Amino acid sequence: MSLRLNSMIEYQALVARMKGKDAPPAATAIPEEAPRKSKFNAVITEALGIKFHSKKEARYYLELVCRQKAGEIKYFLMQVPFRLPGNAKHLLDFMIVHSDDSIEYVEVKGKDLPMGKMKRNQVEEIYGIRITVV
Repeated sequence: MSLRLNSMIEYQALVARMKGKDAPPAATAIPEEAPRKSKFNAVITEALGIKFHSKKEARYYLELVCRQKAGEIKYFLMQVPFRLPGNAKHLLDFMIVHSDDSIEYVEVKGKDLPMGKMKRNQVEEIYGIRITVV
């Protein structure tokens, strides 16, 4: 059961009722919102001001930034969408354009599940590309 409080007044009234007092204590603080747990315990991580779904994805992003500065790659795109049959879509984590103009598609996975494999295979078959899983 969850309880949604819409204002500080509602919160203070609830605290007062729980303690059996008429007025809430003056130093009552709003409890911090507990961070949402990821389905597979991935931790949302920030790198260079961008939030990523996992630490592994953030580390790979930082690696790409370094490779770009070193001239190994021209540029890269993040969250590249591919449309699939049935009005579905699959987002690839990175599309990398190398210095020789070759393109690499990368998906960063901590846990590779059957649904992800199926969608990845569909994208490869429909669009004629090869996806690298890191």
